[in-house]
Amino acid sequence: MKLTVSPNSPYVRKAMACAIQRGIEDRITPWAEAGKDPALLRHNPLSKIPTLVTDDGLSLYDSPVVCEYLDSIGDAPKLFPAAGPARWTALRQQALGDGIMDATQPRRREIALPLDEGRRTYIEVQQGKVTRAIDALEAEAETLGALTTIGEITIACALGYLDFRYPNEPWRPGHPKLEAWYAKVSTMPAMARTAPPAG
Repeated sequence: MKLTVSPNSPYVRKAMACAIQRGIEDRITPWAEAGKDPALLRHNPLSKIPTLVTDDGLSLYDSPVVCEYLDSIGDAPKLFPAAGPARWTALRQQALGDGIMDATQPRRREIALPLDEGRRTYIEVQQGKVTRAIDALEAEAETLGALTTIGEITIACALGYLDFRYPNEPWRPGHPKLEAWYAKVSTMPAMARTAPPAG
């Protein structure tokens, strides 16, 4: 399989963390394509990462789809639970983690531009989403496990991205349970081996 890579993308990190957690990372060949590269466009008209090209040439994109495909390979315990309450919890947590990343990534671009009133309002709205999401995660932090579901992996990647891109906006104060959970899982191979480069 080929997977587009970016050392700074939390979505690519999420896919690789899933592969590591399931013990299939050795079956993935990094494919460093980005932007408008024609090679990527042939497989993904949106030109987004992560994009996965399977062994039989199937092109898959967007991290939830890529991660669910990776979850179909190998014999490790499933990260996407079977139908029932556990599945809905994992999918909701995945949506919450993805939402943090979705609100965080574009804000970096906006901050670098002239801060007119519209841009300030946009940034504040995105910051509000992240703040509310972190509060919600604190309320359920004691139920989070050791990266056993797609929801937990996504949440860990989202928190790591906040640390990476916004160290001046610490999320830990007021969230001791979430902080303790993240401290534990961030040392696990799926997180430690996919951490973005320092600096």
